[in-house]
Amino acid sequence: MFEILEQMKHPNDIKKIDPADYRKLAKEIRRFLIGNISKTGGHLASNLGVVELTMALHLSLDLPEDKIVWDVGHQAYTHKILTGRKEGFKTLRKYEGMSGFPKKSESDCDCFNTGHSSTSISAALGLAKARDIQKKDDTIVAVIGDGALSGGMAFEALNNAARMKSNLIIVLNDNNMSISENVGGMSNYLGKIRTDQKYQGLKDNVEHTLRKVPKVGDAIVERVKRSKDSIKRLVIPGMLFEDMGITYLGPIDGHNIAQMMTAFNNAKKKKGAVLVHVITKKGYGYKPAEDQPSKFHGIDPFDVKTGDVIKKSSTESYTQVFSDTLVRLGKENEKIVAVTAAMPTGTGLVKFQENYPDRFFDVGIAEEHAVTFAAGLADGGLKPFVAIYSTFLQRAYDQIIHDVCIGNYPVVFAIDRAGIVGNDGETHQGIFDLSYLMSIPNLAVIAPKNKCEFAAMLEFCAEYDKPIAIRYPRGAAYEEYDEFQTPIINGKCEILHMEEDILILSVGSMLKIADEVRDELKRKGLRVSIVNVRFVKPFDFETLDWLLENHSTVVTMEENVASGGFGQMIGSYLAQNQEDVTMIPIALPDNFLEHGDPDLLRKKVGFTKENISEIILKKREEA
Repeated sequence: MFEILEQMKHPNDIKKIDPADYRKLAKEIRRFLIGNISKTGGHLASNLGVVELTMALHLSLDLPEDKIVWDVGHQAYTHKILTGRKEGFKTLRKYEGMSGFPKKSESDCDCFNTGHSSTSISAALGLAKARDIQKKDDTIVAVIGDGALSGGMAFEALNNAARMKSNLIIVLNDNNMSISENVGGMSNYLGKIRTDQKYQGLKDNVEHTLRKVPKVGDAIVERVKRSKDSIKRLVIPGMLFEDMGITYLGPIDGHNIAQMMTAFNNAKKKKGAVLVHVITKKGYGYKPAEDQPSKFHGIDPFDVKTGDVIKKSSTESYTQVFSDTLVRLGKENEKIVAVTAAMPTGTGLVKFQENYPDRFFDVGIAEEHAVTFAAGLADGGLKPFVAIYSTFLQRAYDQIIHDVCIGNYPVVFAIDRAGIVGNDGETHQGIFDLSYLMSIPNLAVIAPKNKCEFAAMLEFCAEYDKPIAIRYPRGAAYEEYDEFQTPIINGKCEILHMEEDILILSVGSMLKIADEVRDELKRKGLRVSIVNVRFVKPFDFETLDWLLENHSTVVTMEENVASGGFGQMIGSYLAQNQEDVTMIPIALPDNFLEHGDPDLLRKKVGFTKENISEIILKKREEA
C-alpha cells in the first residue's frame, strides 16, 4: 500500500530512494496523512501543503546535525514521518502518544519545541549564534508561514538576523493562509511577488548578464549593488528583505522538489541570512481541504470521501453562544466592535464579521497590537470585544496592563479555551489566565457557570464601563442549573445550595464537578453548600464573611494552576483574618499539562468526584 513510505524508518532514509520516486513518495505521504488524520483528528490542510517542501529540506540537509525550527509546528507531520515516527500516528495527539507539534523529548530531529506563532526565526538565530561561538558548521533552518511572518516577533528577529550576519536559512512557506485568510500589508506585499511572474529569477538573470560584460562586468555589478539604485530596486521594486540586508531567493514552486533543492543548496553557500520564498497550496492534493482550508486546519475525525466530520456534538458550544450573543448585542449597540488576532473562525467572530463588516477587525497574528488597538478604539468612544484564546492572550500581557488597565478603558477580553484544552498539549492549555490577570488593578475577571449565564454575562460586559475579562472553556456549554438565573451584579456571587459545614466556592466551569462532589459528600452524611463565584475579581468577600459563620471548611475549585490563582487569594484572605476554618484549594498542579483528551487529563490531575471528596474528608480529619 505504501511501497516507498515503508522505507522511511530512520532520518535521512529519503536520500536512499531513486529521485524518480519522489513524486510517488509525496502521494503516499498525503494518502497516509489523510487516512490517519481522518481517524484521529489533527492538523491536515497545513501538512498537506508542505509535503514536497519537507521532502526537499530533508534531501538537502543532514538531520539531526542540521536543524529545522518549525514555526508553530503543527505542519511538521511529514517531518515526523521522514524521521521514523510513522507508527506514532496511531496515537497522534492522544495521552502519552505522539505530539502534534515538534518535541525534543520525542526525537533528536526536533531541535526546538514550538506551538505558538512567529517564534522560529528568533529560535533559529539563537541556534545559529550558538553554533558560531562553538565553531561548528551545521545548517540552521527556520520554516515560517506568511501568516506567522506578520507577527511582530518575526520582524524583530529578521532585523536582528540581518545585523548579526550568522548563516541562517529562513524558508517562507507562502500559502496566503494562516488559520484563516491572511490580512495586512505583508500579505499584500507577498501577494504582489507571488502573482507577478516577471519577478521570478529576474534579479539573478540581470546580474548574470552584467557579469558577462568583458573586463568590467564584475565591477559594474558590485557598484550597482552598493548604489541606492541597485539591481533589486531596478527590477524588484520594494524588495523588503534585501533592503533589510537579507538575501532573497524566490519565489519558488513549493511543490517542485528539484527547484527547492536547488534553492536550498544555493542558500547554504551564501553568507548571512537568506530567505527562500516558497509558494505552496494549503490542503494540496485533497480537494475538500483545498476548497476549505480553514475547516481542515484542525479537524476532528472525518469521512475521507466527503470531508464531513463524523461526530458532531448536538450541544451548543461556548464559542457558538459567544458568536450568537455578540451578533445580537451588536444589533442593539452600534458602538460594539470585535477584534481578533487571525482567528475569526476559532473565536466565533465570523457571524459578527458577516453582519457588521465595518465593525470587525482581524489584525493578523499580532496579539500585542490587537490589545492596544482595542484600547484606542475604547478611547475613541467604542466598545471593543477582543476575542482571543487564553494561551495567546499571554503574549499581550504588557499591553493589558500598560495600554488598557492603567487607562481604565472599557475593553472586554473574551477569553476562549480557558482551562484544560486537551489535544494540542502544553503550548495551548489555558491554565494560567486567572493567575496572570487577577493581579492587575482595574480589571474585573468573571467566569460563567453555564450556557445561560454566559449570555447574561456578555450582556453585563457590554454595559460595564471598565476593563473586564470573561473566561470560558472549549467545547459544549454546560446546560444544568438553568433554574438559577439571578441577575448579574457587579462583584457579587451566587448561592446555589445553602446548607452548613462545607462550603464549595466554584469558579466557572468547575460547577459540574462541584455538584458531583456535593452529591458524593451528601451520601456520606455531610452538609454542603455551593457558591457560584461569578466574579473572581472583585470577589464577594462580604458574602463569604457571612457564610463563614456557618461553615468550618472552605473548598475552592478552579481549572487554573494553583500558583497565583483564586484558591491562593481566598487562602490568603482567611489567614489574614485569622478565620478558624479548614481551607482546601482544588486547582491544577504547578507543571505543564501534556496533550490528551481533556476528560482524561482531568482524571489524571485528580479532578474527579472520588478524588476531591477523599481530599476533603482527609483534610477535615487532619484539622
